[in-house]
Amino acid sequence: MAFQLANIAGRAVLVADGAYHDLSRLSGGAFSGDMTEAIERHGELHALNENLDAALADGSLEGADLGPPSPAPSKAFGIGLNYRAHAEESNMEIPEYPPTFAKFPSCISGPNDDIVLRGTAVDYEVEVVVIIGTAGRDISQADSWSHVAGVTGGQDVSDRRVQFHATPPQFALGKSFDTYGPIGPLLVSVDSFENPDDIGLSCGVSGDPRQSSRTSDLIFDVPTIIEYLSGICTLNVGDVIFTGTPAGVGAPKRQFLGEGDVVVSTFEGIGTMTNHCVAP
Repeated sequence: MAFQLANIAGRAVLVADGAYHDLSRLSGGAFSGDMTEAIERHGELHALNENLDAALADGSLEGADLGPPSPAPSKAFGIGLNYRAHAEESNMEIPEYPPTFAKFPSCISGPNDDIVLRGTAVDYEVEVVVIIGTAGRDISQADSWSHVAGVTGGQDVSDRRVQFHATPPQFALGKSFDTYGPIGPLLVSVDSFENPDDIGLSCGVSGDPRQSSRTSDLIFDVPTIIEYLSGICTLNVGDVIFTGTPAGVGAPKRQFLGEGDVVVSTFEGIGTMTNHCVAP
C-alpha cells in the first residue's frame, strides 16, 4: 500500500487523511523514529501504512513543524537544463548528458522554512526531487525506480551572480547558500503515482504564476539520471536528486526574489511548499 512519510520535529511519521502517526509508536518500537532509518527501510512502510485507518493519530498535519524529508543526505545533486523550454529560454543547446552540479547538503531545509536572501539576484527553480532509499552503484535504468524511497518537491534556489561570477561558471556555491534547498512537504512512495515519470509541478511568487510543467517533459528522466549518476559514484540512502526546473525562472526577465516575496511550489500527489523570503 502506498505511503506518505514526513519529518515532524525531527521524527519520522506516516501521514494519512491530513493526520500523522509517529512511526516508532505505530511500529511498537520496531522503528526508532529516525528519518534516515525510515528511508532505508522504505520497503517495510507499505505494510505499516495498511494499519493507519484503525490507528489513533498523533496529531494534525496542518500547522505541524515539517522538516526536510531527507534531513542529512550525504550528497545532493542538481540536474541543469532538463526541460527543453528552460534550455531554450536560457539560449543553450540541448545537452547530450545530464548537466550535473552539487548542492551542498547544508543548504537543505524544510518545506515551509524561510529563504534567507544573501544577494539581489536570487532566483527560484521549482523541481521534483527523488530520494534514494536503497544504496547502489551502476544501477540500470530498469532497476532505478526500485532504488528510490519516494518522491518529494523542492526549490533549487540560486544566486545568479555567484553562479556566474567565475569563468567558467561554478554552480555549486551559488546554489548552496544556507536555506537554498527547501524540500517537502512529504516523501511519497513511488507506487502512489500512476506514472512516476509524469508528475505535475508549478511555482508562483507572491501570487504571480511563474512556472508550470510535468516531468514527462524532462529531457533526462529519473531512470536515466540514476543510471548516469550511479555509474560515477555510489548513491547512498537519503541522497537527494533535484531533477531539473521547467521554463519560467526569473533570470531571463530579471524577476528575482526580494524581501517579502512568498514562493509557493505545488507538486501533484505530494503537496505544497510555502517559503517566505527574508533578509539575513
